[in-house]
Amino acid sequence: MEERILGRTGRAVSVIGLGTWQLGAEWGRVDDSAALAVLDAAVQSGITFLDTADVYGDGRSERLIGQFLAGNPGLPLTVATKMGRRVVQDPALYTIGNFRAWTDRSRANLRMDRLDLVQLHCPPTPVYALDAVYDALATLVAEQAIAAYGISVETCDQALTAIARPGIASVQIIINAFRRKPLERVLPAAQSAGVGIVARVPLASGLLSGRYSHDTSFAADDHRSFNRHGEAFDVGETFSGVDFDTGVDAAREFAALAQAGTPAQAALRWVIQQPGVTTVIPGARNPEQVGQNAAAAALPGFTDEQLTAIKDIYDRRIRAQVHDRW
Repeated sequence: MEERILGRTGRAVSVIGLGTWQLGAEWGRVDDSAALAVLDAAVQSGITFLDTADVYGDGRSERLIGQFLAGNPGLPLTVATKMGRRVVQDPALYTIGNFRAWTDRSRANLRMDRLDLVQLHCPPTPVYALDAVYDALATLVAEQAIAAYGISVETCDQALTAIARPGIASVQIIINAFRRKPLERVLPAAQSAGVGIVARVPLASGLLSGRYSHDTSFAADDHRSFNRHGEAFDVGETFSGVDFDTGVDAAREFAALAQAGTPAQAALRWVIQQPGVTTVIPGARNPEQVGQNAAAAALPGFTDEQLTAIKDIYDRRIRAQVHDRW
């Protein structure tokens, strides 16, 4: 699979990675054997980038990855985790003491002496402007607890603030055919600064797979049921903030443009075709999904005509709902 350098980490990572929120919680239950099978399928498919977080299943996702790594030493993987969402979202808690404690927990979960990449996990907006926060992250690098640090963001303004910081290696942000705003300023700024871009929620929580109808329902412990209106966390993380019925109709239009591969594969190919994107991190609940996601890297790119048609879907159906919010 094609690899790209992940910003200031200097590490080459596969253009299709694996997001492991599904292996932790809030997407319905995935048992341990199924989760390990997903990780194995990722490696077999050429995926070399795994993204997790200390809050996914309160560490379950990290522990499963740690178990997999211990059983498969020497794999050429980059593992990125995230920290900061297991506590009240108070900027005063973003201290070197807490950072040490949080990274020590992740190091134990992942069974890694030094973490490849640690990202602040969508912190409160004031955190982005605090010099002490970046000094603390740099201290963790100096102490060899982590190799590099980045930030996962909710808004384009937060991303631009982070990109301006010289120590930031990467920024993780929602990018998909229904969330196009980062294409305007964030991706060009990241390219100019040498910052990697990790694109998350590439299928708009599954909408862009084209598998859903207006009558589709989800399990009670699936965030697509309990966070439709932002009840638990930022609504932009669920269906990219798009009203479900609107998204279903828009996804049908998108699927009609997918001339190669499945609609989900086409959606992933669209993301990695955007200049400035390093890697995209779809999740998966079974090995078959992993293989299908990975295969998207080999699809031909969209033509200019197709790209214009995809933008038209966004402008007509989606822009008014999301563009000015994130």
